[in-house]
Amino acid sequence: MWPPSPSQHLQTKSAIALALTLAAGFVDIVGYISLHNVFTAHMTGETVHLAQNLLQRDWFEAAAAGCVIGAFLLGSIVGRTIIEIGWRTGTRTIASASLLLELILIALVVPFAEMHPEGGSTLALLALLAAAMGVQTATLTRIGSLTVHTTFVTGMLNKLAQLLSQAVFLNYDIHHGHDMRAERRKVGREARFIFSVWFCYLAGAALGTLMNSLWGPRALLIPVCIVTSAAFVDQARPLSIEEEQDQP
Repeated sequence: MWPPSPSQHLQTKSAIALALTLAAGFVDIVGYISLHNVFTAHMTGETVHLAQNLLQRDWFEAAAAGCVIGAFLLGSIVGRTIIEIGWRTGTRTIASASLLLELILIALVVPFAEMHPEGGSTLALLALLAAAMGVQTATLTRIGSLTVHTTFVTGMLNKLAQLLSQAVFLNYDIHHGHDMRAERRKVGREARFIFSVWFCYLAGAALGTLMNSLWGPRALLIPVCIVTSAAFVDQARPLSIEEEQDQP
């Protein structure tokens, strides 16, 4: 049946979010192992590294951290621009465009990373992966009322803690005669989803570690396939862009 019901739309978007999170964990660890031990989706850590290396006058390491941060920011700007264009033109499959850009950026890294690059070449490849993660971050930001991050999980863990704390107080209210069962079910569903986001990032990193040991940088073709599949799903069941547009 077309268009899909709100529940079907939510399920589709949730599944794509989890798949993209797994892909991000995969990219993050393969980039770390293959390219100079730098995370391409973990900007908090790279910001710390940037400060440390600047004070220690380790200019190449500082350049690597700064390059990754700048590329991630640029990718996020481009991703948000694509979403804005989609909203203004009413193109409901606009997510396919940003996902296509992401998979191209990741795929470009594969042949060059296998050549064991050094110096500026390493920085360029790190920038490509970080930009890809920035684009992905901007592509899908809302699942229903939840704000989601598919390329880093610090915010997700914080949200999970909030939901678990809320569940404790809802149980207290129910125990004291208040009818909060519907709200508790909603909080439970959201907590399970947020936990799934964290777990998919963990699973992606574990799978990336394993496949990198077998294939080296060619393992990045796996997240390329995942992102490609997400783009095809968007063509069949467009990801709504209104939620992303409504983000402050």
